[in-house]
Amino acid sequence: SNIISTSSFFSSIKMRCFTILFLFSAIVAVALASNVEEVISQVVEIHRLRPQTGSAGYTVPQLDCLSWRLAVETNNLQNWKLVPKECTNYVGHYMLGKQYRHDCEYVAKQAIEYAKSLKLGGDGMDVWVFDIDETTLSNSPYYARSDVAFGAIAYNATKFHEWIAEGKAPAIPSVLGLYKIVLSLGIKPVFITGTRENFKQVRIANLKKVGYTNWAALILKGENYSGSAVKFKSSKRTTLVKAGYRIVGNIGDQWSDLIGKNVGARTFKLPDPMYYVG
Repeated sequence: SNIISTSSFFSSIKMRCFTILFLFSAIVAVALASNVEEVISQVVEIHRLRPQTGSAGYTVPQLDCLSWRLAVETNNLQNWKLVPKECTNYVGHYMLGKQYRHDCEYVAKQAIEYAKSLKLGGDGMDVWVFDIDETTLSNSPYYARSDVAFGAIAYNATKFHEWIAEGKAPAIPSVLGLYKIVLSLGIKPVFITGTRENFKQVRIANLKKVGYTNWAALILKGENYSGSAVKFKSSKRTTLVKAGYRIVGNIGDQWSDLIGKNVGARTFKLPDPMYYVG
């Protein structure tokens, strides 16, 4: 009887140990599975960062659209005419997605911090130069059209001018924020744009409609001007400097806004992979 009782006791102990071991193994298995899933998830995310697809998920053979955009933004790729057709989806998703917005916000943040650090002359002669297209105003609604394809289809001056004439371009919010800070600090905004003179009233109305209501000067390109954008903007900035103004800041989306003569104490480049103005 004692032997049977002892045997039953040990059998019970073994069963309990087996049950505990089973439960422990199950818990470990679940944890390992969870870790495996997490690792797999991380690998997938890392893989997505590899430059093998456009932002829409389409394979881009022989072309890395992210590297192409980097070359554009750093001005290593110059005088290009069209967005590569393979990168149309990439550029479209970038311009209409959060990354473009975040990139603009970051540029504006740096500009605001810089502006707040300035020791101004206090004589009303400190100015900040703003470009208009893809700087203060966005033409994304136009470039998103199928007959424009974010710059993958050749520029059509007639169609673009019709869009400008509508006066419906929205503000780029982060730059509007910079503009308001500049005004509050006592720095006078100056707009220098490649827009032709005959669109002056439309541009004024568009700017005011979206929140740009005050400036020291709005300088547009003459109807018969045929020189480069660099030469045009350099000459207008030089005129400001000769008049006694100090250009403390300068922001634009094209390198032609930011190079040449009298560019200002500091320049800020906004992203724009849709077109190149030399």
